[in-house]
This record gives sequence, structure tokens and C-alpha cells, in this order.
Amino acid sequence: MVSETVLVSCVTNGGTESNQGNKRKHLGSDEQAAASCHNGSDAKGDIGTSGRDMTANIDEETQLDNASKKARLPKEPTFQDMYNNQDAFDDEEDDSDWEPVQKHTEILKWFCTNCTMVNLDVFHCDICGEHKESGILRHGFYASPFSPAVELIQVEPEARVRDKDCWSEASASNCSTAVGFDERMLLHSEIEMKSHPHPERPDRLRAIASSLAVAGIFPGKCCPIPAREITPEELQMVHSSEHVAAVEITGRMFSSYFTPDTYANEHSAHAARLAAGLCADLASAIFSERVKNGFALVRPPGHHAGVRQAMGFCLHNNAAVAALAAQAAGAKKVLIVDWDVHHGNGTQEIFDQNKSVLYISLHRHEGGKFYPGTGAALEVGSKGAEGYCVNIPWSRGGIGDNDYIFAFQHVVLPIASKFAPDFTIISAGFDAARGDPLGCCDVTPAGYAQMTHMLSALSGGKLLVILEGGYNLRSISSSATSVIKVLLGESRECEPENIVPSKAGLHTVLEVLKIQMDYWPNLCSSLEKLQSQWEMYSVENKNKQVKKRRVFEPPIWWRWGRKQLLYHILTGHFHLK
Repeated sequence: MVSETVLVSCVTNGGTESNQGNKRKHLGSDEQAAASCHNGSDAKGDIGTSGRDMTANIDEETQLDNASKKARLPKEPTFQDMYNNQDAFDDEEDDSDWEPVQKHTEILKWFCTNCTMVNLDVFHCDICGEHKESGILRHGFYASPFSPAVELIQVEPEARVRDKDCWSEASASNCSTAVGFDERMLLHSEIEMKSHPHPERPDRLRAIASSLAVAGIFPGKCCPIPAREITPEELQMVHSSEHVAAVEITGRMFSSYFTPDTYANEHSAHAARLAAGLCADLASAIFSERVKNGFALVRPPGHHAGVRQAMGFCLHNNAAVAALAAQAAGAKKVLIVDWDVHHGNGTQEIFDQNKSVLYISLHRHEGGKFYPGTGAALEVGSKGAEGYCVNIPWSRGGIGDNDYIFAFQHVVLPIASKFAPDFTIISAGFDAARGDPLGCCDVTPAGYAQMTHMLSALSGGKLLVILEGGYNLRSISSSATSVIKVLLGESRECEPENIVPSKAGLHTVLEVLKIQMDYWPNLCSSLEKLQSQWEMYSVENKNKQVKKRRVFEPPIWWRWGRKQLLYHILTGHFHLK
């Protein structure tokens, strides 16, 4: 019993069973030796044997016993023995069934609700700082990012009173701002579970809708419009019949993909029809002056969807559908300003040869390296519609409010004013917002509000804002709320003066002006003014380079010694060719 316990204990603690077996083998030999001695003495200790013989026998047996014991004792090896018999010391015992005692520590992985980034065993997102149990889906951006769902950011009582007064005035004027929204668009989601949540997810609409509800904007100050599905005939004015059929057939499939990142499920075609129908009806209602302006809180987005293809999370081109709906209602010229961080290649393709629709896009381009790779400044339209496509392609990330507003002042508004649109559409992607995981730019809610205010002066205030991208829930909900407050007339932005852009922003605007001045002569004055500003940038940059070269100041006596040539090279008085 004890040996079994030892054995188990030995195995459990990583010892080998053969060691215990050796121990048992030694115990057995001792017992046999003891029994042999006892039997020998009985056999040889006869009663008739003399004392001398008995003594001799005992001595002989003692010597034999000692010799036997010495023979059984292992010989202590010398260093020479060890060297000559190295293989004898190798452990050839089979330990394949040995398993160490391990403590399995489970690392909890979770995805941030706000930005979808993966986190390991912490309470706040490493990327955006959002709390693991944030209440952003229930309270929008008013939920505290640092605390669980129960805590909210305090709203000033004065602001609530002002909002209540504004709501009373809006009710009296039959609600001037309409919002298009339908919960059935939330059913469009990715079915296949992948290693990372898809950025274009239903939570985008939930966060914006929650923010508007907490602020008392919608439902409240803004009026809803009834949702309807767009008809195939209306869609075929924008897309090919093959494209419309390809989207429709997804309604019979549990899960499908147009591209690796553009998914569909059995509800996606229905959601896309609702989104396009809401945009078309909002455009008609605004142009016919049933409402002053509107915001289409819709998904899936649309500005990447072209004539024949769905891509970039987009199924139907909502902005294009709205533009043609406005023209069907009587608008002759429509302006589309796309400030999504990605170029709206689908919208550009649809109106590339159309002089009645002016398309202006501000987006990251980086020489075609940023998705979708289109939208270079040289893409200006074709077949008689040159100049009716204006691309402002940023050369890097991190572009912020100053660069966007600077581009509005010197490119967007001068061209748009000359075009004189009857109706204005904003493809409002909020993925250029600060904190967006895909856009990586730095536009703030105040910057989006300022751009909306600048565009609201066009086309008699007939303005429709359509949601496109934006994947940080806190950024898109706060930005969308700021934009809608401008539509309501609550946020009266003053156009800033003396905006100083970044060097990259100024360079991009200059390149666009040089190209577009051939089609819009009123840009010449802006170009001349900005060229002088660019020269100042160049002079400052040259001075900085000279200062860098003069970091090492040689001793003055080098000027007259054997190091005279080296002195003049280091001080910039002599240049090697």
C-alpha cells in the first residue's frame, strides 16, 4: 500500500516509474539474501557438529556472505569510467507519457463596441479608450466612454431648456428638417463569423439614433418620413439591370459576398431598397419644399456602388438615386459634395459624362494607394462634361478641420457658386473623423458642422445629407448630431478667417486649382494668391534645411589653417558638385 502511494506520488510529481521499479528490485534481493542465510545455518548447523567445525563453518559463511554483499554493491565509477562509458549515462527511459502539471490561464479577448478593435483582458480599449461595458448603443455619444453603461455625460440644463424652446418653435413651423430612418435596415449584417467584426455594422445606426434620441432631436425636433422600397425602374436609371438583379438574388441566399469585404444576407436587398427609397423621397420632399432639408440615416452606404458593381460595403448608390429624384421633381442642376474619406468612385462613374450633376470629392488618395485608388485630381469628367468632376485628393492621413475648410474656401465654394445648383446633396461619410479606425484623419464634429453651414447657403438651403461611411461609433454619432443641429438652425457657425492649412493640404489645393482653372476661370485669383503663400512655405523650408546643415559650427581658426576648405564646406560658403 505504501509503495503504491509512493509510486503515484512519484509519477504525479514527474518521476519515472522505472526509478520506483529499481527500488522494489533492491528490496527483493535483500529479503532473498536474508532467507538464504537463515536456511544455510539451519542446514549446516547440525547438533553433532563439533564447536571447531561450527566455528569454521560460521567464519566461512561470514566470509562468503561479506563477499556476496560486496559483489552486490555497485562499484563507484571513476572519472575515467565515466569518460569511457558516456552512453551508459544516457537516459533511455520512455517518458512520452509524462505530462507536467499545468495551470491553464484563459485570456479573455473582447472587441470594442466603439471601434471594433480587439483587446485582451482589460476594461478599456487600447485604441479608443472606450469602456468594455460602454452604454454607447443605448445613449449614443452621451454615454461616458470611461465608465459602464449606467453613467452619462452631463448635459447642461441651459442647453436642454434651449432645445425645448427650439422644439416648440419647430413644432409651430411644422418641422423643417426631416429624417429618413427605418429599423429594418438593421437586419443587414454579416452572417459569417470572422476573426474581426465587420466595420459596417448595424451598431452604426443604433449609436446615431440613440444620440439623437437623448438630445431630443429625433424623435422630437425632426419629423420622420414614411419608408418605402425603391422600384426596379428607379434603380435602373442609375444601375444596370444586371446589377439590380444581382442584388435582388441575394434575398434568396443566407449569406453571400459581392467582394471579400462587401457582404449580403437574406435581408440586405430589402435594406438597400429601403435606403434608396428614403433618399429618393427625401430629395423630392425637400425640392418641393414640403420640408426645408433632411438627413438620411440609412445603410448600407452607396457611393462606391457603380453602374454595374457593388463594392466597398455599398449595394445601391443612394446619392445618385437622390440626385435623379431631385431632377425628376424639377431640379435642373444638382451638386453632390462627398466628404467621405474614401473616393466615391461609383458616384463619379455614374455622372462622369453628365453636365447637370457636379460631383466634388475630398478624400485620401496618396497617389492611388488608398482605397479604392481612384479620384486623382486629373480625373475631371469626360465626353463634354470635363470640369464637372472635381477631386481633391489628400496625399496623406491626419488631415483635419483646417485643411477641409481651406479647400472649401478656395475650391469647393468658388466652383459650386459658379455652378449655381438647384439642389445640394452631401455624401456624408464620417470616416475622416478623429478616431476612425479606417480613415485615420482628424476632422472634428465642429469641422463637419462648419462645412454643412457653408453648403447650406447654396441652392436656397435645399440640402440633403446622406450617411455614407464612418466606423467609430462615438465619432459618427457626435458628428451626425452636430450636422443635424446645423440643419435645424440651432448651431450658427461663423466662417473662420485666416485658416492656415498644412503644407500637404496647401499643396493639394494648389494642384487642384491648376487643373480646374481651365474649366472654372474664377479660380485664377485664388491660384495667384495661394502661389505666393506656397513660395513662403518653400522659403521657410529652405531656411530650415540651411539651419540643419549648420548644426556643426567649425572653429573659426580653421578658416586660415590647413582645414580652410573643410571650413567653407561646413559653413555653406562652398558647395561640392
